[in-house]
Order: sequence, then C-alpha cells, then structure tokens
Amino acid sequence: MLFLKTTSVTKAPGIYEVDIAAKPPGKTFGIFMATDPDNPPEGILAELEQMGFHNTYKQSYIHKDKGKVLDLHFQKDGTDLFKGWKTEENEANMAAIEALFSKAGITITPRVMSLAEAYA
Repeated sequence: MLFLKTTSVTKAPGIYEVDIAAKPPGKTFGIFMATDPDNPPEGILAELEQMGFHNTYKQSYIHKDKGKVLDLHFQKDGTDLFKGWKTEENEANMAAIEALFSKAGITITPRVMSLAEAYA
C-alpha cells in the first residue's frame, strides 16, 4: 500500500500516487498505484495491459480523509532467472513506463526497495 497524505489531490485524473520500485538487486520493476475507484485511469490501465503488465494485487480502502482508494500493483515477467528482466528488457520496459506516465503528466522516479520493505 502506498502512503497517501490526502485523496483531495491527484497526480493525474484517477491517480493519487505512483511508485515504480524493484526488489534488490533492482533490475525488475513493479508499478504500484493508488487510484480513485470512482474515476479509474482506464487509458493508463489499458496501456499497461497492452505493454504486458499484469495486475497482481488489488485492494480497496477508505483513506483517513474519507476518500476511496484502490491500490493496484502490476508486474511484467522477463526472460531472466526467476522471470526477472534482463538488461535489455529493463531498458525497454523502463522507457515504456516513463513514456506512458509522462503522457499523463506524471514524472516517475524509479527506486530500489530496502530489504526490509521488499520482504515485509
């Protein structure tokens, strides 16, 4: 679940927050989104599916400011060991992710999770 300060501000229509993160060593990234379930970002969700990203987690909750939130996690299998991304897959996938979210006016900052965060 992404940490949201408020549901009164969105980064793009239907999107409260986006996190692009990888478990160590940081070659295969997942997409974590907090969305508005009453106004979902249908275009972005459809493009993620077309890019080969699959929804692996979905949970609704009510934020402390009473706004509705739908947490979504997406991942895409690669051809490396344990379905990870090879270097060329990483470069292509990250370019596609950046292009998708930049069209919506969202700047992404990919990060590698800490061990504690990744395996909590």
